[in-house]
Amino acid sequence: MLDRHGVTPEQAEEALTDDSRVVFEPDYARQSGQSVRVIGFSPSIGDVLTVIVVIDEHGKEWGGSAWRSNRRDLAYYSGKMEGDVDEQGQ
Repeated sequence: MLDRHGVTPEQAEEALTDDSRVVFEPDYARQSGQSVRVIGFSPSIGDVLTVIVVIDEHGKEWGGSAWRSNRRDLAYYSGKMEGDVDEQGQ
């Protein structure tokens, strides 16, 4: 993540735990259905991040990648586009 997108695992974790995060399960951009897209704010980087969480065949989750959100994901995060919300109704 850091080398390719300039995002640390800690910053990705911040986005994953953002109370205002938006969750797409499954990820709208993947056809496999094995990943979740989470869009959330990272205070330490000062930006909204898109984090991909991959779910393996045993149901184990692991971080796939993270990057600064593009315009589409920023619109979902800001509520300008309709998207799914996480289990907590956030």
